[in-house]
Amino acid sequence: MMFRYHSLNSLVLAFAVGGVGQAMAQSAPLTGSAAFGDWRSDRPGVSRLIKPEDLPKPGATPSSANMAHVVARPEAALPQVPDGFKIALFAQGLSGPRQMRVAPNGDIFVAETRAGRIRILRAADGEAKPSANEIYASGLNEPFGVTFFPSDDPKWVYVANTDSVVRFPYHAGDLKASGKAETIVAELPHGGGHTTRDIAFSRDGKRMLISVGSRSNDAEGNGGPLEGLQAWIDSHPPGADWGGETDRADVLAFDPDGKRLGIFATGIRNCVGLAVHPATGDLYCSTNERDGLGDNLVPDYVTRVREGAFYGWPWLYIGSNEDPRHVGDRADLKGKVTVPDVLLQPHSASLGLTFYTGHQFPAAYSGDGFAAEHGSWNRSKRTGYKVIRIRLKDGVPTGEYEDFITGFVVGDNDVWGRPVGVAVAHDGSLLVSEDGNGTIWRVTH
Repeated sequence: MMFRYHSLNSLVLAFAVGGVGQAMAQSAPLTGSAAFGDWRSDRPGVSRLIKPEDLPKPGATPSSANMAHVVARPEAALPQVPDGFKIALFAQGLSGPRQMRVAPNGDIFVAETRAGRIRILRAADGEAKPSANEIYASGLNEPFGVTFFPSDDPKWVYVANTDSVVRFPYHAGDLKASGKAETIVAELPHGGGHTTRDIAFSRDGKRMLISVGSRSNDAEGNGGPLEGLQAWIDSHPPGADWGGETDRADVLAFDPDGKRLGIFATGIRNCVGLAVHPATGDLYCSTNERDGLGDNLVPDYVTRVREGAFYGWPWLYIGSNEDPRHVGDRADLKGKVTVPDVLLQPHSASLGLTFYTGHQFPAAYSGDGFAAEHGSWNRSKRTGYKVIRIRLKDGVPTGEYEDFITGFVVGDNDVWGRPVGVAVAHDGSLLVSEDGNGTIWRVTH
């Protein structure tokens, strides 16, 4: 594929800026308006702290449609990582690799969502490339989330399709499903809107948690005000929506056999990545917020998800900020919104999420989060297209996050990589999938 001259110049500039950034990492986070930035200010080591009081008013800038043009990866292009780390191509030629999960024996399960299949990559500790590459299961319906149960000695592999949850019998080392898919949850809300469904088990193994994104951007088309609203409020968790959004923008709870236990949390527009912190047991969501309110609204976020909590969508955002498209619709919910822990640059499209449990990286990374930012479209100045580190202290997010992997953007219009999944390999390296060019990258220290 041919590249335009200005795009190659932009790529060289990006690499040059990135190199300087690695040597001159920011000692303090960017705050206020400087924290919003765009891809040109991204480089490993740059940290940001966005606070609710930093948010502009709705419509402070026009809402933009700025779709990225995905190009072939330039031959010399490598993502950029902080000093002391190395990054190398681990696998290529995959069909839109998305969510990744690592089994206890070290096998890497990769959801190739559009192809309707789960792939296994096997690499012994320290191996730079997979020694085995097999299709574990196919014929699935837009699979995304994958997990193992029980977590320490799994007997099942669970897969979240866009419309259901299935499980396969599993023995450590299986490269092919050893039995047919058993349907555990026959019907998840689906059709239109967000299609990814992620899955995680609570640390005690008693609850299976499923994220279901909204059908719409901002609850448009769900039937408008509900007749008998008070009766609905009295019989549902705070902020539960109705009509076409019933059980959407929620995290749902089931037992391991698929019996529904209820709604775990509401008002999370699109919780793409689910993860349980290994030390605290807290459930986290990596979340895409709504579009259409301007370049710097509404921030995406990574947050602990509290049982019974309401996170605002669609009526409110980041606390009691009222969405201008829903003025006066739900005054009863003001003061009841849980503010997310870590606010991210708006429209970054935060997807996969994991916590560092390995021993290869410096000790300061232990327990911190990594989130994949797929990249913006609803912003005049491109954001995302990177992997960020979520800082925690004593198991609690500080609100600060740091660029960890950058360099996927070629220029203002072109990108070659769109990060989706992040996973910690058996040897402590970090794996990152991107679905622009169908590759997986491996970060070592």
